[in-house]
Amino acid sequence: MPARVEYIAPWWVVWLHSVPHLGLRLQRVDSTFNPRDESYRESLLFLGLVAAVCLGLNLVFLAAYLACVCCCRPDSAGQTKRRDSCCVTWMAVVAGLVCCAAVGVGFYGNSETSDGVYQLIYSLDNANHTLSGIDRLVSGTTEKLKVDLEQHLARLSEIFATRGDYIQTLRFMQQMASNIIVQLSGVPVWREVTAQLTELAGQTGQVEYYRWLACLLLFILDLVICLLACLGLARRSRCLLASMLCCGLLALLLSWTSLAADAAAAVGTSDFCVAPDTFILNITESQLSTEVTRYYLYCSQSMSSPFQQALTIFQRSLTTMQIQVAGLLQFAVPLFPTAEKDLLRIQLLLNSSESSLHQLTAMLDCRGLHKDYLDALTGVCYDGLEGLLYLGLFSLLAALAFSTMICAGPRAWKHLTTRDRDYDDIDDDDPFNPQARRIAAHNPPRGQLHSFCSYSSGLGSQTSLQPPAQTVSNAPVSEYMYGRGSWGLPSCRVALGDVGLWAAHPGPESQVGRKHRMPIVVPSPQPQDAWRGGPQGAPSHPCTSTCVREPAGGATSPRGTKPCSLAGTHATRTCRSSGEAPRPPRILPA
Repeated sequence: MPARVEYIAPWWVVWLHSVPHLGLRLQRVDSTFNPRDESYRESLLFLGLVAAVCLGLNLVFLAAYLACVCCCRPDSAGQTKRRDSCCVTWMAVVAGLVCCAAVGVGFYGNSETSDGVYQLIYSLDNANHTLSGIDRLVSGTTEKLKVDLEQHLARLSEIFATRGDYIQTLRFMQQMASNIIVQLSGVPVWREVTAQLTELAGQTGQVEYYRWLACLLLFILDLVICLLACLGLARRSRCLLASMLCCGLLALLLSWTSLAADAAAAVGTSDFCVAPDTFILNITESQLSTEVTRYYLYCSQSMSSPFQQALTIFQRSLTTMQIQVAGLLQFAVPLFPTAEKDLLRIQLLLNSSESSLHQLTAMLDCRGLHKDYLDALTGVCYDGLEGLLYLGLFSLLAALAFSTMICAGPRAWKHLTTRDRDYDDIDDDDPFNPQARRIAAHNPPRGQLHSFCSYSSGLGSQTSLQPPAQTVSNAPVSEYMYGRGSWGLPSCRVALGDVGLWAAHPGPESQVGRKHRMPIVVPSPQPQDAWRGGPQGAPSHPCTSTCVREPAGGATSPRGTKPCSLAGTHATRTCRSSGEAPRPPRILPA
């Protein structure tokens, strides 16, 4: 027999087993794995309560932090705003990276746990198959020797009734068969054990399926929350941020709940893995003898098989019966030809029993079942428990990531609110306002209206002017550049005495050929006043300031106006005699 492969508990089993086991009243509890003991179950429940207390502290911290963020006065300094925006960005980046790392660790831990559990189920199925095979062989051989052999011996007794020596041989064979039946009755009946193993494997597989599925859904939820956070910050959407905060709080609760379940399961599993033989001996003492259980648990070379004597007697009895049948075939058949058929069938039955004996010897050997036992321990205590540790690490990282997201969420919300408030101070018609661009993207463009401005004159009352009809000019490009300045903005020429000015309006234009002028009414300067913006010694003129369209194509200016050049700036001047009464401003056609 080869040397037994020893089971050695890994270091994480010893470390988890050393965790203090306390009851609900904080008293010490024996750490021996015993799920039937109420105090031991309370010690595992206490670990879940510790995780619940940590969740409460986490929520209190978040509530205090959010209260501080919401109650503090916003700082309007630009440097502070930029610093807050950078802080929110980095918090979101760190939280996203931690969440992704947590999901990766969780996937690995979930896979390891699933592999370990299914290795346990596979080992249980193999052991169940072996034990069921032992029961089938024992019951089949017993039935053959009791029923079939008895029938053949009864017919041969009738045939050999006149020969006392042959009858004595038949009785001896019947005695050997009885010895075999007695020895087979000493083999344990594994029917109850196989039923329990089948039930355990089925329940374990069902629980593992729902556990794996729940972990997978939790991973997907975490990734969706990270995606919501990224989209909310990228698109500056309050709706996405609010959804992220609500889902992040839910994921935080689920992470701590998962940590509680993983901690209790890991500690309980480690208690079993420290001394699995002791637990199995305790639960099987009412069904199997201690000698049989120890034989399969330890499978040591120094231990003899408890079935060795029974199998030896079985083998010797079969051999004796085969010798007796061979002698009857040789000496009795020539005298009693009718006995040949029954003797041949007995010989065939004994050969079949011998084949069953060899199979039973192999199945009762400890090496097969002990290998299944070691495989089950490896799956539970190595892969399964290691996966639970990784799942616990996932829960901690996910709780940290979502706590960071919840802390960054209100700051991002506040930043967006401040940004929108700053945009509200800008004119809605300003094309450089981002809100106006967003509104324009959702509203179809309408016909452009000519903007205008008016100023009240010192000599008259304010006059409201209607915008002129939109026209398309065929003037050369140079004229538009000349009229608009270097940026090509619509402009308005205002006559202030002898000095001409261009008034540029920063509004966009949809077509290159369009040129909009803003009619501006400004107070006419007094004759004795001189415009300070003009060149030295520029004469003042009591002219009405009028915004006009520059003639296109070289056409002459309207009557009463004439172009003038002063300091390199073209202007249009409307003159009137000194005796004329002041006239209201008017729009001159192009």
